Amino acid sequence: MDSLGRARMVDITPKEPSHRRAIARAKVFMSADTASAVARGAIAKGDVLAVARVAGIQAAKRTAELIPLCHSLTVGAVMVNFRIEDTYIEVETEVETVDRTGVEMEALTACSVAALTVYDMCKSRDREMVIGEIALWEKSGGRSGHYRRSGDPGVSHDD
Repeated sequence: MDSLGRARMVDITPKEPSHRRAIARAKVFMSADTASAVARGAIAKGDVLAVARVAGIQAAKRTAELIPLCHSLTVGAVMVNFRIEDTYIEVETEVETVDRTGVEMEALTACSVAALTVYDMCKSRDREMVIGEIALWEKSGGRSGHYRRSGDPGVSHDD
């Protein structure tokens, strides 16, 4: 906030660029039948995970257009991976850059959009799906250093 209490973008110009990395995770909860169909490639719209991967990558690159006070930065790498379990698909994104600010929002945005894409691709089969547990799992670089969430999504600790 500025001196008048208005929202403002944080000035990062005095900072030196450094290597920064962030990992985010989410889960798309669904019926066992839907999860199995995704695993078999039997969803009518096509390859759910391939489309969701591309959507996540695109979202990471466009985060500053979506989050009003987020800095535009050069995204060096984006990885989007999935783990299919009996009743959910876990989405994990990892984003890296060499810049003056972190990529936590890029990782979280990529994760959220990839999860939304899984939902979109599967919604005609399963209207009961729920997206949840979206969280930052790890970040490194910058003044605040390294952070890693503990195994419980509701509890965190710093290294």
